Amino acid sequence: MKTTTRRELLPFVFLTHLQTDKFKTATLRLSLLTQLDRETAAKNALLPRVLLQGTAKHPDMEAIARVQDELYGVKIEQHAIKKGEIQCVSLAASFVDDACLPDEEILKQVTALLGEILLRPALHGGKFQAVYVDGEREKLLDEIRGRINNKGSYAISRLNELMCDGEAFSVFRLGTEQEAEDITAESLTRHYKTLLAEAPIEIFYSGTAPVDQVADALMEVFIDLPRTEPNPDLGTDVRMNSLEEKPRYYTEEMDVTQGKLSLGFRLGACMEDPDYAALSLFHYIYGGSVNSKLFLHVRERLSLCYYASSILEKFKGLLLVASGIEFEKYDEAKGEILAQLEAMRAGEITDEELSWGKKALITDLRIMQDEQEQLADFYLSQTILGEAGNLDELIADVARVDKTQIVEIAKSLQLDAVYFLTGEEAE
Repeated sequence: MKTTTRRELLPFVFLTHLQTDKFKTATLRLSLLTQLDRETAAKNALLPRVLLQGTAKHPDMEAIARVQDELYGVKIEQHAIKKGEIQCVSLAASFVDDACLPDEEILKQVTALLGEILLRPALHGGKFQAVYVDGEREKLLDEIRGRINNKGSYAISRLNELMCDGEAFSVFRLGTEQEAEDITAESLTRHYKTLLAEAPIEIFYSGTAPVDQVADALMEVFIDLPRTEPNPDLGTDVRMNSLEEKPRYYTEEMDVTQGKLSLGFRLGACMEDPDYAALSLFHYIYGGSVNSKLFLHVRERLSLCYYASSILEKFKGLLLVASGIEFEKYDEAKGEILAQLEAMRAGEITDEELSWGKKALITDLRIMQDEQEQLADFYLSQTILGEAGNLDELIADVARVDKTQIVEIAKSLQLDAVYFLTGEEAE
């Protein structure tokens, strides 16, 4: 049994409730949504880390851990992600479902603990404790600096920064090193209070508890939520066309033995009224699966790349191609990546490719139905996209996509930027 209900608990505080008896655990995720901005991204990334250090009642991590143990090992995690140009600051709990312990009211106790962590942190003199802020800030800085260690993801990140220069999407999900270094206990406390007062809050629950029971537990927590005027005008600037008449090219040198070639496309006119099922299937056929054109032709048949795949940024209206190549194969690899897109524009998509793409995409969507964390992320994404459908409906939509829709999306794409990370001694 599974039913989905969406309810507004307070102004701009929403609950998405998935009642299901499929799992022995329940999930509760609280997400504060805010506009992605260079000045605040690092603060948003640091905030949930500091909140988990202690509360007014349980002033350190050891005290919180004892409560988690008492609640049969409830697992609490923090997330700071970006979806398009919206940053999501989340606290998520995974715990034993009440159906397994009917006399314990675990849901109510976990909800109270999450609310305590979010609303009643361990303060000193009315601000976050400097020892917690300083310690977590250094860990955040290590993570920001460390992104260069994975050259593949670094290349895609640099493509985003360069291609979307001047757009909020260029901001790294954890913010910049400079902004992180400047965070103090005072500045983080001010930002925390602003976020609580203004950010829309999305709550996701998955488990056996009825929606009224979950809503009542949450209302006990959020009844004293300090609100001024929540900002509902969050969104992403989707630029459908390339910024220049011709693609922009960027090359950077680094001590690497393998080149990283990344291409960035604007999705174009298909984003005027996006069909996300068709977009996802186009992505799977072009480069999003092991049966894709990029994998089978560019990597396997022609051996031009060590890897080649596409990344769909549906919130921003972008398609990115990531590949690892030998330095001297730059022209050949780029040419063949573009040639496979041209083939799709010309309608060169076999029935077998269409079938494989659907099977791969539907399989991945069904796997999401078995993972509560992925379900939470899916429904948050649906909210941000303004989509009301569930996974079963999306699977049905994918099954109905035809070749003509895929060809039209391929025709809509515009190459906007090319980034090449090459070796310091490569020609």
